[in-house]
Amino acid sequence: MRPQVLLIGDSISLGYGPYLETALSGRAACVRVGPGPSLVRLGDPAAENGGDSRKVVQLLRTAGEMDSHFDLAVVNCGLHDIKTDPATGEKQVPLGHYQDNLRQIISLARAVAYRMVWVRTTPVDDQRHNSQVSEFHRHARDVEEYNRAADRVMAEAGVLLIDLCRFTEGLGAEAYCDHVHFTDPVRREQAGYIAAVLDGLSGQGHWAG
Repeated sequence: MRPQVLLIGDSISLGYGPYLETALSGRAACVRVGPGPSLVRLGDPAAENGGDSRKVVQLLRTAGEMDSHFDLAVVNCGLHDIKTDPATGEKQVPLGHYQDNLRQIISLARAVAYRMVWVRTTPVDDQRHNSQVSEFHRHARDVEEYNRAADRVMAEAGVLLIDLCRFTEGLGAEAYCDHVHFTDPVRREQAGYIAAVLDGLSGQGHWAG
C-alpha cells in the first residue's frame, strides 16, 4: 500500500498541492481535509485552506476524528498569522500565541501521522503586497520573525523543516502572480522541491516513525 500524506496549509500549499501530487505520483497518496469531515484530493476545490495557526489546530483535530492514520503530515501556517491591521499594527495571531499553537499542532499531527514535516512560510514583498491589499498588510520582517520562532519550536520537538522560504526567494521577484501568490511554473518548482525532500525521507525509511 502506498504511503498516505496529509497536507495541511494555506493558499500557497493549495497552489503547489496538485503539482506535489503529480510529483509523488505512484509513490504516495496525497490528501487534504475537506468538509464533512472528509478527505479530498489535493486539487479538489472543496479542500480546506489551512489559514492561520488556529485553523490548522482545528483541521488537525478534525483529521483526528476520522478513521485514518497517515504516514506523513506536511504542515504549514504563518502567512495568515502575520496579517497586520494597518491602523493598530496588531497581528491576526500574535507571535506568542503562534508559538503556542505550533506546539499544539505538533502534538495533534503526531497523533494522526507517524511523522510530521514543517514547511517554512514563503516570502513577502512589502511594496508589492501592501500596494495591492489595503484591508490588511504583511511585512517581510514578520515572515522572518515568525519563521525563526517556528524554527525554534520545531527544533525543540525534532521536526524536520522544508525551507520553502529560501527556495522561493531564489526564484526572484517575477515568481509572484499577485500580491503574495506564485505563478504556475513556480508552484510546480515548489512542488518538485518538496517532493525531493519527501522522497529522501522515504528512501531513508523515515516516513514510518
